[in-house]
Amino acid sequence: MSRLPSVDLGLMAEHLTAHEGVLNKLHYYESLATLPKLKEILALQNSIMQSHVDVMLKFMDPQFNQPVTVPPISVYQDITLNNIQYSDDYTNKWITLEAHNTARSMANTNYVSALMMKDPDVKNAHIEMSLQQTNIQEQYANLISMMNWSFVPHSSLKNQLQTYQFYNDVFN
Repeated sequence: MSRLPSVDLGLMAEHLTAHEGVLNKLHYYESLATLPKLKEILALQNSIMQSHVDVMLKFMDPQFNQPVTVPPISVYQDITLNNIQYSDDYTNKWITLEAHNTARSMANTNYVSALMMKDPDVKNAHIEMSLQQTNIQEQYANLISMMNWSFVPHSSLKNQLQTYQFYNDVFN
């Protein structure tokens, strides 16, 4: 690999520090979780993030001269939310809610960093990493919804119509 732009190297160094903490946290959460589907998603996120570490280390290694790609999420396993054992276990709930937030944060960090990166391969790898974390976030969101662990309020039809009419008048 050729020399990396310093911004790319610095951002990846920061990511690797964050990954160390997140990987340890996910491993710990997996040991606490009792809901099988939650354990599967945690294991998937852990595997994907370890792969992201490997990709970043390859980009950083000046002796590595092969193309570097982020393996597709399908390489690890195809998570589907079937056969969920319903439980109101507090530990499973907080782990799921926190891991959902972690996936969202990692997706955001990878995407924002990609916007600042200069090397096209490094940039594209981080966009793919962001998309994978978004996929994990959606899996947690599906589990949260199926377990009824959140509530999403909806506006009234009247408020929605008033908002639409206001902005329709502004832009037309």
